[in-house]
Amino acid sequence: MNLGKMLDETYRLFPERTALIYDNTTLTYHQLNFAVDSLSRRLHDLGVRKDDKVALMLPNVPEFVISYFAALKLGAAVVTLSTQSTSHELDYLLKNSDSRILITTGQLSARVDSIRKDLPLLADVLITEGMDEASPFMDAVEAGPSEIDRPEVDGDDPAVMIYTAGLTGKPLGAVLTHNALLAQGDLLKHACGGDENDRALAAIPLFHAFGASANMLNAMKTGAGLVLMDVFNIDSLFRTVTDLQVTYIAAVPRIFLGMILHPTADKYNLKSLRFCITGGSAMPPEFIPLFEQKFGVPLREGYGLTEAAPICTLSRVDSEGRPGSIGTVIPGVEARIVDEQDRGVPLGETGELLVRGMNVMKGYYKDGEATAKVIRNGWLYTGDLAKMDEDGYIYLTGRKKRMVITSGFNVYPREVEIVLSMHPAVKEAKVVGKLDMMRGEVVKALIVRKNGEGFDEKSILRHCRTYLSSYKVPRILEFVESLD
Repeated sequence: MNLGKMLDETYRLFPERTALIYDNTTLTYHQLNFAVDSLSRRLHDLGVRKDDKVALMLPNVPEFVISYFAALKLGAAVVTLSTQSTSHELDYLLKNSDSRILITTGQLSARVDSIRKDLPLLADVLITEGMDEASPFMDAVEAGPSEIDRPEVDGDDPAVMIYTAGLTGKPLGAVLTHNALLAQGDLLKHACGGDENDRALAAIPLFHAFGASANMLNAMKTGAGLVLMDVFNIDSLFRTVTDLQVTYIAAVPRIFLGMILHPTADKYNLKSLRFCITGGSAMPPEFIPLFEQKFGVPLREGYGLTEAAPICTLSRVDSEGRPGSIGTVIPGVEARIVDEQDRGVPLGETGELLVRGMNVMKGYYKDGEATAKVIRNGWLYTGDLAKMDEDGYIYLTGRKKRMVITSGFNVYPREVEIVLSMHPAVKEAKVVGKLDMMRGEVVKALIVRKNGEGFDEKSILRHCRTYLSSYKVPRILEFVESLD
């Protein structure tokens, strides 16, 4: 089985059910599969073959879903890139991934234009201007499918590559297989009691591992509907849930905190919601019962990481939630908590959380050394500290690795420190996380100036925005005499 055949099977079972809703665009599974097969034909004509890389830099729009499955049906691997990526970041990501095709919007493509000459492997950039506007993308979709030779794609073949920054500051491409992602697609049905009558709200990016697995893949495998939002506020989220009868939301804590604190939340009818799942970063435990009381909807917490496709644990919807816990392991996943000598620790004691299962990545693309550091004897070393109770519920207690998690996005301090050190007036810099209720953490930079060099905060921030995605840019700057 592979993800392309998964979509074919869903189309066969539910051809006229709604697959995607975005603004004024609604696609049934028949229409979605037609668009996927049509784009597959175009990608094939452009020379895409099995094991090639097709990069997507798209917001939450139908073109993302169409492109994702079109590449997979050819046996290519999809490289999902953040729409916040700068030209500096894209230069590395597109080179390192060996991407042959980039699918993006006309506006975002400008970031690639300046570096295109340095990307000899990038054969084409396929532009979309939206499903209602003429573009090379829509030309391909409207041309229709044709018979092409589809390769044999095994469940252990690479399907998706998602970049996550490494401890050294160099982004690493986590290679996820078809099997790893297919296993994630069962969670709606098996852990949440979902079926084809459900309707998911994709309010967090599909280029993020959590957004793709919890929302898109679960809907596509089950035959449920997927409501796409690329720009929103809490009012528009409430209206969308009400008007389109959304049944579940899987998102980061910031969204659920925003729902709780919204001053006019009571005027919306959210009775269609059956459950919500929070993940990506820690939800303040005291707010989970507040959410459930305010909206009458179970809110369950899960845990994962990009290298595990990403979901590893989840509190089941049909069981009593335990605020502060990330739940128990999902089917097919094992967990251990070990000390510094890799010995299991007793229940209730803290150690490093290890996971093992089909969901774990094959490894980091072209980096066996980095892979060997995190996957040992089949176990993925998460770098997170945790403890487990007698019922198998896991509680995170801290981090072993240097990392900041802001609004569900991982930021490795070393990457930001390298960029800060490129500023001519910065002698040294250290990046840390500062607790923030809405975002979990925000990025804070401690900076030592070079003698005689004058600059202000705006200069530093302009410099950072040139090289870093916006979520990596420090929100707090503190100038210090030394880092000791």
